[in-house]
Amino acid sequence: MSKLLDPKVLLAIKDLSLAAKTVVDSFMTGINKSSIKGPGLEFSQYRSYQPGDDLRWLDWKMYARSDRYYIRDSEIETSISISFLIDASGSMNHADSGIKKIDYARYLAASLAYLANLQGDAVGLYIFNEEGLFSLASRQDFQHLSRIFHELEETNAGGKFTKPITYRDIYSGSRKRELLVFITDFYEQDEEIFHLIDTLSALKNELIVFHLMGKNELDLNYKGYTELEDLETGETVKIDVNSSKDQYQENLEKHLSQLRMKLLDRKINYKLVSTHQALDQVLRDYLNQRNKFRG
Repeated sequence: MSKLLDPKVLLAIKDLSLAAKTVVDSFMTGINKSSIKGPGLEFSQYRSYQPGDDLRWLDWKMYARSDRYYIRDSEIETSISISFLIDASGSMNHADSGIKKIDYARYLAASLAYLANLQGDAVGLYIFNEEGLFSLASRQDFQHLSRIFHELEETNAGGKFTKPITYRDIYSGSRKRELLVFITDFYEQDEEIFHLIDTLSALKNELIVFHLMGKNELDLNYKGYTELEDLETGETVKIDVNSSKDQYQENLEKHLSQLRMKLLDRKINYKLVSTHQALDQVLRDYLNQRNKFRG
């Protein structure tokens, strides 16, 4: 893994647009040899211009470099609207090696939005927290992308998840085909996140879920700690890592398996992400997985 793309180093770049460009540049370098293509966050293959092709999809940068006309396959298939949904409840403040889930979510969303904008897709943003629902409708221009970067930079986690009363307003009246990218840690007290997912699924749009977990959560690695605090309720629980680890791992594997099956039953693409993973690799793994998922 490139030292620059180590999450600790990457998240130290305060300019979110620069960080996103860094991730996407690395991602594109690694994906160029792939055959992945298609609309919506997927790498575009180039082919030579043929008489009758829509001139709007000519790639002028490729022309400037090669003095030949090229068309991007994904843009022929059609651009789409992509909305990023960010869980900004208190549990997203969980940190592993100094990396908070909410920060990882902000940089992941920024990288995907930057990539989508390169593809010619419209991008939008929804942020869920206790105060309500922040919304920024999807548009396709760089100024709008800059606004999304600004809002992500200003996003902080806190409180409980957004109450269901706000969900009915999501995408009301929208007739566009949407790809919904939901980034969450799946911490819920009363099925509130699945209530949201079912609401989104009813809209008949494609839904992708990135499930963020710290490596310390995956491994029950809390050396030196005997008590953990719930970041949303404030409740504490005493732990004995040595005696609890085997049972914890068994329960976690069961929980994640059930979660995958519930989402698969809803025809939702699910990706578990550890916050120690390099973001460009997450993008590569996700696109390969989504290509197989869509068959």
